Amino acid sequence: MNRQPYCSPPASWPAKLAPWWIRLSRGYRHRQLIGKQRIVDISPDNIAVVQSALTSGNGVLITPNHSAHYDAPALYAAFDEIRQPLYIMTAWQVFGLATKFERWAMQRLGCFSIDREGTDRQAFKQAVEVVQNEPHPLVIFPEGDIYHTTDYVTPFRDGAAAIALSAAKRSERPISIVPCGIKFWYVDDPREQLLEAMQRIEERLYLRVDPDSPLPDRIHRLAEAALALKELDYLGYTCSGKLRDRIRGLLETVVSRLERKHKITKTGGTPPERVKTLRQAIIRCLEDEESPPGESNGEARHLRCDMEDLFFAMQLYSYRGDYLVTNPSIERLAETVDKFEEDVLGLDYPSVRGNRRVAIRFAEAIELQPGKSKQNAAELTEIMQSRVQATIDNSNALGSRFARPTARD
Repeated sequence: MNRQPYCSPPASWPAKLAPWWIRLSRGYRHRQLIGKQRIVDISPDNIAVVQSALTSGNGVLITPNHSAHYDAPALYAAFDEIRQPLYIMTAWQVFGLATKFERWAMQRLGCFSIDREGTDRQAFKQAVEVVQNEPHPLVIFPEGDIYHTTDYVTPFRDGAAAIALSAAKRSERPISIVPCGIKFWYVDDPREQLLEAMQRIEERLYLRVDPDSPLPDRIHRLAEAALALKELDYLGYTCSGKLRDRIRGLLETVVSRLERKHKITKTGGTPPERVKTLRQAIIRCLEDEESPPGESNGEARHLRCDMEDLFFAMQLYSYRGDYLVTNPSIERLAETVDKFEEDVLGLDYPSVRGNRRVAIRFAEAIELQPGKSKQNAAELTEIMQSRVQATIDNSNALGSRFARPTARD
């Protein structure tokens, strides 16, 4: 996972969508996808669902899975084909780490910032306004983070559903929520590059390199070794059992310790929800100007260590532990090596190992009529997530038109 600053955002960046800039930048954006990410084909399926909703005058909210670092540009490129601008809710850290020109450009492409660790009323208000009144769709990635496990949609956060329900309550037009599944497929066979990357990662952990061992076995062995190191780090001993159970156990230990330390009594919810609550508490402590001067530096150092532990907890959460057990496809193997490059080698972005295509599938819309809905945010979130998962399952069932044998063959 990528490291990002976690604090109160230094500013808020609203969308300033400019159709002229979208047209002018189209060629450059497409060349970036080809040159930097080697994306040679973008295949949207059932985009007519979105076009129909827009033609009917509906407000449109698109909720894709967050499959990769360049899924938002790929989605935008698909909409370029029908000359349709987008609004995109974007983590404030993307703006905060960008150059002044990049921030300017993103705003004109319809991006606006959201503080995911806080209660960002300004971002919520702008999102509701777009869905309620604007003629262009709003894109929100409800997974929040990129977990590199595309085939299994991570539990959605309920912010997107809350925005849609709030817009429907205030709107005079229907609201169409369009779940969307995004998946990257390799066109070229990346196995040679995967093996080279795997050797670098093994050497970083001082593991013996066995080129004759199947790649899935090498990945599992490295995961066992890395997890054992962190178990020693946090527990003082290594555990036995299935990899997935050990990951879940260590994750629970790290998060529950911090909840006790920071006196968080409501500990229900998914790990990302619990981590968000803890980050909010730690950010408040770090920004507390009333801390005694003699204690501030030492206390701040401990709080930053706690924030590092939360980052590690989210790294753990991103590993299923069984992603390669039943289907070690090239795409799953590549995603796992991508994750290792970020987490072990510390790369900002994983390597690109060949030409790729992107399959973007739109599910049938969930319609909300004007006025108060009978559904609540939790129910609507579950429906959205299940439909996105169905689109991914459908992509896998149809298979890539460039399908290859798995790495075990």
